[in-house]
Amino acid sequence: MAHKYNLVPQDVPKVQTKYRSIVTQLPVPESLAVFERLSAHEPISMSGQPPVIWDRAEGINIYDRWGNKWLDWSSCVLIANAGHGRPEICAALKAAIDKPLLATYVFPHEGRAELCRMLAETAPAGMDKVFLLSAGTEATENAIKLARTYGVRKYGPKKHVIVSFSGGFHGRTLGAQMIGGMSGQKEWIVQLPGGFVHIPFPDGFINEDISFDGFLKVLEENGLTADDVAGVITEAYQGIGPNFLPDEYARRLGQWCKGNDVVLIMDEVQAGFGRTGKFFCWEHYDLVPDLICCGKGISSSLPISAVIGRNDIMDMYAPGSMTSTHSASPLPVAAAIANLKILLEEKLTEQAAQLGVVLGRGLDEIQARYPSHVGRSLHRGLVGGLLMVKPGSKDPDAVTALAINEKCMQKGLLMFAPVGLGGGCIKIAPPLITPKEALEEGLAVLREAFAEVLG
Repeated sequence: MAHKYNLVPQDVPKVQTKYRSIVTQLPVPESLAVFERLSAHEPISMSGQPPVIWDRAEGINIYDRWGNKWLDWSSCVLIANAGHGRPEICAALKAAIDKPLLATYVFPHEGRAELCRMLAETAPAGMDKVFLLSAGTEATENAIKLARTYGVRKYGPKKHVIVSFSGGFHGRTLGAQMIGGMSGQKEWIVQLPGGFVHIPFPDGFINEDISFDGFLKVLEENGLTADDVAGVITEAYQGIGPNFLPDEYARRLGQWCKGNDVVLIMDEVQAGFGRTGKFFCWEHYDLVPDLICCGKGISSSLPISAVIGRNDIMDMYAPGSMTSTHSASPLPVAAAIANLKILLEEKLTEQAAQLGVVLGRGLDEIQARYPSHVGRSLHRGLVGGLLMVKPGSKDPDAVTALAINEKCMQKGLLMFAPVGLGGGCIKIAPPLITPKEALEEGLAVLREAFAEVLG
């Protein structure tokens, strides 16, 4: 379902608090010319977000140029973990520009060595190698390439199958959408190749079977055994929820992969860098991955991604045969180094864990008040979601989700468009630097929006 926000300016109540300021009609009448230019020159696919023209973003706030200020619950789709426009990141970028050093291809520079070391130190022992890229979808594509290469080179062509999960999202490039678990995103592919198997994700809601036996059953139904499987990839939490792996399922998945020499890939593109109250979300589970895909929160700003992996897997390709034009580009690298220092020095992972109690309690209270409309309250650390359903069913209620999202925007609380299968999940992802009082104010706004939309 396409998200359609109202582009007719409306009179909305004025807001003036420490964290929010709404002083005009929304959308701002003067902003409509910008939307018209975008409509004329961009594909319609780019028009799915709330109608706010960002002028600047600092800390936990988004500003337009007409005097409005929003409390941010989007983090630029889970990018700005350390907050927007951090002075330390801006200073690092200015230093690189003033050098100047703007592009290097894969010629070495000191920042590249420093960032690879810092990322390797976040991973388990034996995962000392880091491949830097530009986008999360590149990271997941490279991870499945590495997993399949490992299986085929070590055991022969039989061990080439990649297993992933229904509802999963791993990017928008061809390989990433083949392993992705959303059927609507595969229509353009027409003919899917063999070697890819999807397992129902054990979310406990749509799929009520959360036993690992279901995983093994699907393999058996497809005529496969562990000898056929090169790799398993799963988001550390599925972004459409957020849906987290059940603990026992995760434990058995990790054991099965280790016992059968199957490469376990944890996609941490949106889950990593402190978001869930652990540095990586997989640390909540009793397993150890072989490859970790990173992106988004790695820099809190510029485009950069990474695969962190087991040394023997990462070193399979000869010099020059696994590279990328903008791998370790100096500006994103400078931003990422500064960002990692902030995350560690300010203990933002620990802060996310503490604030997660506040966010979780607030979301659970909303679900308890509207049980026929909110199918699930999902949260861990500073990521959460309220799954809106049509009363009496598990069918997503995209209309109500969008109405609540739009109402929040009008009150000075900004989230990205509702997500998930059918667009029924109101997803919440504040920067990790959000003060407790700001988080509580945001929850109060969310409660107001629910009351006004649902009564």
